[in-house]
Amino acid sequence: MKIGYRTIKTAVGTPIAISIAQFLELENFVTAGILTMLCIQPSRKQSVDSAWNRFAASILASLFSFFFFEVFGYNTIVLGVMLAFFIPTTVLLKISQGITTSSVIIINLYSAEYIDYLFLFNQFMLIFVGVGVGLLVNLYMPSLDKSLKGKQKRLESYFQTILHEIALYIRNKNMDWAGKELVEAQKLLDETLDLAELDRENHMFRSKHTYYDYFNMRRKQFILLERMLPLVVKLPNTDTVSEQIANFFEKLSKSVHPENTAVVFLEELEDLREQFLDEDLPSTKKEFETRANLFRLLHEIEDYLILKKRFKKTDFEFVKRMKKTGKKSV
Repeated sequence: MKIGYRTIKTAVGTPIAISIAQFLELENFVTAGILTMLCIQPSRKQSVDSAWNRFAASILASLFSFFFFEVFGYNTIVLGVMLAFFIPTTVLLKISQGITTSSVIIINLYSAEYIDYLFLFNQFMLIFVGVGVGLLVNLYMPSLDKSLKGKQKRLESYFQTILHEIALYIRNKNMDWAGKELVEAQKLLDETLDLAELDRENHMFRSKHTYYDYFNMRRKQFILLERMLPLVVKLPNTDTVSEQIANFFEKLSKSVHPENTAVVFLEELEDLREQFLDEDLPSTKKEFETRANLFRLLHEIEDYLILKKRFKKTDFEFVKRMKKTGKKSV
């Protein structure tokens, strides 16, 4: 049985909040522990948002309770009417996440059957202790870098295989590939984007979120890869044009990497486009359709490379080294 970090935080934070409330001799001190439990969230941002929503809703609940119970009396009908006004108000103020927390405060005030300034102060302190401890405990978040780095390598491996299989298909119409990597890449992207979003929320004050931006860039590239497949199928495998395209995809497959040298491939792609423009004009409908599909494919490849170029500033030193060794990365 695996115990998650949120479980550990709850197990640590709840008794601390109750102990502080007891030390301060607050009435209904267990409420502080309940508030702490409710404030433990998956990320720092969610924790801060939750703490604010619960704090604001609880203060609002105290004011509503004071007005309704003191003016109309302590009975279940008044309680129901008050909730009928209170809940829509929290929704209007966009603090509805705090309804559960504030309901605990409302029940405390209803059960006491009296409200004075001292009792309201007691409720305020319970809110402060419970929400405060929950917020402090949730400041610790385990690093996701190792997990994200591992997923990054797996995704790049899938991209390499996909590009390599495209090259094989263009060159000799290889039909052995089942496309498993396409399914796995899509599944991995769905999982990793959620994890990257969590990492982004854990670093609220960073101006850049490398993993979040990286996986979003790869998601857009993956969509382009899917769009390339129908165009690739329509290419003939008997002419020099198809062979050049196959070679280009083969180079791409060996160059999937976090560094940004897409500018080199864009230059090579432009050279290919100019070569194809110098080819004889198509003389049949089939040749015309093939040429049209070719240029559509070149456009998709260009968009694929531009996404990487925009993602990260070109590493010109890396480009120089790669040109010397004949290697690139996209």
